[in-house]
Amino acid sequence: MIQQVTFLGLGVMGYPMARHLHNAGFETHVFNRTMQKSQDWVNSQNIISSRLHEQVASAVKQANIVCMCLGNDNDVRSVVYGDSGVLANMPAGSVLIDHTTGSQMLALELYAACQEKGIGFIDAPVSGGQAGAENGQLTIMCGGDVDTYHKVDEVLNAYSRHHQLLGSAGSGQLAKMMNQICIAGIVQGLSEAIHFGEHAGLDIQSVIDVISKGAAQSWQMDNRAATMINGEYDFGFAVDWMRKDLGIALDAARQNGATLPLIALVDQFYADVQKAGGGRLDTSSLLTRFSPK
Repeated sequence: MIQQVTFLGLGVMGYPMARHLHNAGFETHVFNRTMQKSQDWVNSQNIISSRLHEQVASAVKQANIVCMCLGNDNDVRSVVYGDSGVLANMPAGSVLIDHTTGSQMLALELYAACQEKGIGFIDAPVSGGQAGAENGQLTIMCGGDVDTYHKVDEVLNAYSRHHQLLGSAGSGQLAKMMNQICIAGIVQGLSEAIHFGEHAGLDIQSVIDVISKGAAQSWQMDNRAATMINGEYDFGFAVDWMRKDLGIALDAARQNGATLPLIALVDQFYADVQKAGGGRLDTSSLLTRFSPK
């Protein structure tokens, strides 16, 4: 087994992902820009404080594998580059895994930068939300070289139910864009269905119970319809982050010639939710445009 893994970024996803690494037997080291998060993580795992690092450089110097789960492209660049950053301090032969949802351009940039340093790179955005991270049941979409991917198999197994190499560097990020495109369209359709049913005077939950057994069934229907009906929107992945992700997808579509008319529209619907103060609500809050509760 790989001896040392470092995890950078202990947000709602990274915190439990790092915990799964520790529980799987890896010597897990952590860094977070807010030091209290790192301290809380170390305390919660009952491990020695030397696993906590105040600087990126010390966190990655001895690591066989470094995992990142940060906010956006700029956050990643701020951690990766510079004399005290990831690339200047990771040992040759190690592997950098980026779980951040970012652009294909960033993934290609990082792959090239890692190649120059003799470091492997995998772009590996995740799907499954906070619950998936907590339960170690994430789905991971990977891009990179085959040999590098096989080196990190045990690490990815620690917090995923499925991971797959989909092509060269950047393929993972493109696959995550497809994932978010699907989710946004489904949530909008579910919101409109609930809105329609309310105006039609139906018992919405009863209808959901029926149609969820047929072709309309989806993860969103199974896991969010009841909470949407109750006006509950505190289930992890926020509107602010979905807008970031959809913006990445729309930018990529402009570059590759794809047309995403539905997603351009739903992105604006999410903008409406933000303007109403719902940026931190979860993505199922599209319904609030119709039925504020």
